[in-house]
Amino acid sequence: MKFLLITLITHTPDPITGLTPTPAERFREVVDNAVLAEELGFDGYGVGERHERPFISSSPPVVLSNIAARTSTIELFTAVTTLSLLDPVRAFEDYSTLDNLSGGRLQLMIGKGNGAAQAKLFHVTEADQWERNREGYELFRQLWENDTVTWEGTYRPSLTEAEALPRPLQKQIRIWHGSATSRESVDLAAAFGDPLFSANVTNPIEPYAELIDYYRERWVHYGHDPAAALVGAGSAGYYATKNSQDAVNTYRPIYDATLARIESFGLPKVFPTLEDAIERSSLLLGSPQQVIDKVLRYHEKFGHEVMHLHADASGLTDAQHRDSLELFQSEIAPALRKEIPSRPISARVSAGVPA
Repeated sequence: MKFLLITLITHTPDPITGLTPTPAERFREVVDNAVLAEELGFDGYGVGERHERPFISSSPPVVLSNIAARTSTIELFTAVTTLSLLDPVRAFEDYSTLDNLSGGRLQLMIGKGNGAAQAKLFHVTEADQWERNREGYELFRQLWENDTVTWEGTYRPSLTEAEALPRPLQKQIRIWHGSATSRESVDLAAAFGDPLFSANVTNPIEPYAELIDYYRERWVHYGHDPAAALVGAGSAGYYATKNSQDAVNTYRPIYDATLARIESFGLPKVFPTLEDAIERSSLLLGSPQQVIDKVLRYHEKFGHEVMHLHADASGLTDAQHRDSLELFQSEIAPALRKEIPSRPISARVSAGVPA
């Protein structure tokens, strides 16, 4: 199994101290966590894209470029690139530049994005967001794989023998399709033979398992080898200590503060208590063996080979955050890698091309 750390770069008060970092401080924290992820042996680090409060992750290629300059081996993910909002040509230019700067470590995860405010900001509607995502993806893929492109669509001006520069370092790039509830995203991934990354954060396991089953059905429908399907899945949080009760006691005020924030946004409390979240959500909390057992239970439903943990401390002290990630790599990851064999997450490694 492969393991990523992912951040959406929320910009909110610390749930324990109540202090809100400046944007500059928050960005430094994100980059420092990426350096730590590489140091500890994580396979990838992802930065989300959002264009509304409480996030400041509006420019993933800029953040990832800074991370690329301070790291050398870890794969760099977008999580997700919202192609429904972006001009695919401009997105290609940004990410092709990043691919070159990072030595070919870029991994794209695309999706239509969530949030009414950012849709309004970019004049995207519920009626056209899926078609924008599909069209943007198809053009982006053509731009990546071809030196010149002739293309005509609905949502941007047509192209005739257009050359987009710089050319990427990776001739072929693996594009993951991030999805929480969308059959449209799943079908697009299956049609193009791309991997799927299930959000697996907000709800119980059942709707995510149903969506992954649908992905595998559509994968076969489009004529792909069933064994070639590749799935990743998220988690709603992570904190482990040697003693499970220590983890629960430390995390409880963090979870209570999270519930209060959810309530302040007028959102439903899907898991109203910490105990409920431990039982029914993808929150990974407790001893190393409890975390291992829970991931294996999810794997029985998902068949996933890649999973992500939250990159941010989110109320933990720096020492607690580091200790927990170190414990993951020393005791949890080795057991899961042994139980769940996985293929390379990079298309260039799969093709036998050196980094």
